[in-house]
Amino acid sequence: MRRILVVGSSGAGKSTLAAALARRLDLPLIYLDRHYWRPGWTAPQPADFRAEVAALAARPAWVMDGNYASTLDLRLPRADLLVLCDPPRWRCLTRVLRRRWARRAAPRPDLPDGCRERVDLDFLRYIWRYPRDSRPRVLAAVAECAPALPFHRLRGRHDVARFLSDLSKQHRVT
Repeated sequence: MRRILVVGSSGAGKSTLAAALARRLDLPLIYLDRHYWRPGWTAPQPADFRAEVAALAARPAWVMDGNYASTLDLRLPRADLLVLCDPPRWRCLTRVLRRRWARRAAPRPDLPDGCRERVDLDFLRYIWRYPRDSRPRVLAAVAECAPALPFHRLRGRHDVARFLSDLSKQHRVT
């Protein structure tokens, strides 16, 4: 595994898991939020972002954290593994609110400079609706763009711990 794509709702643990995978497997870590957002939460032109993601996905190795459904067609065919972080939505909401409170004075490492985390009603709705709106889009993109791609759906801490333990066993140096 040289290219691992980590997707899921905000607050699902994507960034934490992606960082752990990158460390364990000694792979470069790409936070797509850092490539998408410009200071002040300004979005790039869609064509510019697609070109940047295409270049990132063309790299020989990475752990890539981020949804951005408009670029799944570029990333899924290049990935060796897809990990869907998929805990219950109430847990995602709780994590986002807790994270916002804990990081109220410090920026998140997975966000670009000039983009302090915002929690507003639209963001909370996005999280609540992720299972209904976004998860099906991810699964449809997998079926269309990379149907043979190995896939892990992690629904909670125990799934994550088991996944990381199994990964360590697979990559143990003897």
